[in-house]
Amino acid sequence: MTNQRREIEQREKETEMTHVMDSTMDVFVDRRSGDPTGMAPSSERRQFANSHDDLSPAAQELAQAIDGYKLRHRRRFITYEEMLSVITSLGYHK
Repeated sequence: MTNQRREIEQREKETEMTHVMDSTMDVFVDRRSGDPTGMAPSSERRQFANSHDDLSPAAQELAQAIDGYKLRHRRRFITYEEMLSVITSLGYHK
């Protein structure tokens, strides 16, 4: 293969790649940014929507309090200290 032929093939590949990159840039949607208005979501998606149904009333109250804490503080998981603060906010003490 001659050098000219290699150069031509290289330019063709670069042109194809540029075309591919240009076409994908038009359809990209950044979903990490969330709501474009900047407002917090009104409800959080949950994996188990009915997970509190089989709990006792006291356990349901605790679960709802923890869920509320997570939503207010935009936390998916909480630490033991945060859980303790939720429990004490419900009136429990040692």
